[in-house]
Amino acid sequence: MNQFPYVFFLGIGGIGMSALARWFRANGHQVSGYDKTETPLTRALTAEGIAIHYADAVENIPAEIRENRSQTLVILTPAIPADSLEWAWLRAEGYDIRKRSQVLGVLTQGRYTIAVAGTHGKTTTSSMVAHLLHHAGLDAGAFLGGISVNLGSNLLLPATPEAPIVVEADEYDRSFLTLFPDVAIVTSTDADHLDIYGNQAALIDSFRQFVAQIKPGGTLLLNHTADTSVAAAVPPGTRVIRYGLSPEQGPELYAANITAAGHRFHFDLHRPESTVPGLELAVPGFHNVENMLAAAAVAQLQGVGEELLRAGVAAYRGVKRRFEFVVTAPENVYLDDYAHHPREIEAFLRSVRALYPNKRLRVIFQPHLFTRTRDFAAGFSKSLSIADEVFLLDIYPAREKPLPGITAEMLLAEITAPTKALVTKEQVLAAVQTDTSFDVLATVGAGDIDTLVPQLKLMLTERWK
Repeated sequence: MNQFPYVFFLGIGGIGMSALARWFRANGHQVSGYDKTETPLTRALTAEGIAIHYADAVENIPAEIRENRSQTLVILTPAIPADSLEWAWLRAEGYDIRKRSQVLGVLTQGRYTIAVAGTHGKTTTSSMVAHLLHHAGLDAGAFLGGISVNLGSNLLLPATPEAPIVVEADEYDRSFLTLFPDVAIVTSTDADHLDIYGNQAALIDSFRQFVAQIKPGGTLLLNHTADTSVAAAVPPGTRVIRYGLSPEQGPELYAANITAAGHRFHFDLHRPESTVPGLELAVPGFHNVENMLAAAAVAQLQGVGEELLRAGVAAYRGVKRRFEFVVTAPENVYLDDYAHHPREIEAFLRSVRALYPNKRLRVIFQPHLFTRTRDFAAGFSKSLSIADEVFLLDIYPAREKPLPGITAEMLLAEITAPTKALVTKEQVLAAVQTDTSFDVLATVGAGDIDTLVPQLKLMLTERWK
């Protein structure tokens, strides 16, 4: 990529795109980009020296990009709409335009690659792997799909070309098929992105294609809930390690003696060849124990010993908006989580219930995508029913246009929580301001629900002090 002194991003504010932007900036390229919305992340990029504009107009493309076509690489997110004016002009002018996934494939080519895939859990698990290696003092790089609390970024820069690279391998648009990992983790193969795949069988086939690209002599860590046909697709000589929460589920890598105390989960890691007792995870959730099993096994493959592993697990502080404790008080707590699939919501809320079994739980949920709401309506209603109170915001469309008859309201009828309502963001704030009936509050979703977090934090910090 050194032949391109200029790099321009269409959709630079995306979490994966911004990690790439930071990588190119750190490696001496002149980086600029467009995004439709200013966010804390785009403001952080601007503060780091990256020029960003927010109006889709050709004249807003920086002059050095418009004047140096042959020396410019354009990186595109799949979320950019087909009618983008800047994209159309760059295509017409013959710029070298590549998807983010294609660029990741080039950057990891020839390097030892640890790729973490799955319809949920991949951001947390990849951040865990990167943290464990970094905490143990090993040189490693990482492109993450979230802001690691430990690293303070979605990018970990390696010090040497020989360092392993941890990559979040995204199944959306079959992006992960540009990767050829030495070690792969598949956290789940549940149905998702059916707007792309049509059905779960096609999704699973893409995971089979992904693991078939593991390099000779590599390793696959496969969650026990994943489709069994995925394991059969690995190249000859690939080691397959199934993992899960308990030996009853049949995995060879599992957690035992799991207990929750305060905000922490304690467990033992069991493998056929070894046991690591007394691990302590400060980021709660049974699903996070499961994610840490896979991450810890990868760290062991990279030579991290028992004591460094135990210290690394204890030091892990999670990813922003993944089981994030926003406000904590003696009798109350406010949590924020990115969950946007029924399985993720169920895992999150069941873990909240385990931590606070006798507390009244209010959940504010923003559905993400019309197609996902349509495809998994029954699952959303069932998982949200774990709460005592459910407040639904309108669907966040992201890249999609509205679909007739598909609304957040369609989830209400099947939600069995005692209290449920369709609300606006303003009504959420008003209800929290005036109603003190709940003990635990959780904001959940992958859209712009996070814009409520600072105001809710201020309100509840004052109330619960």
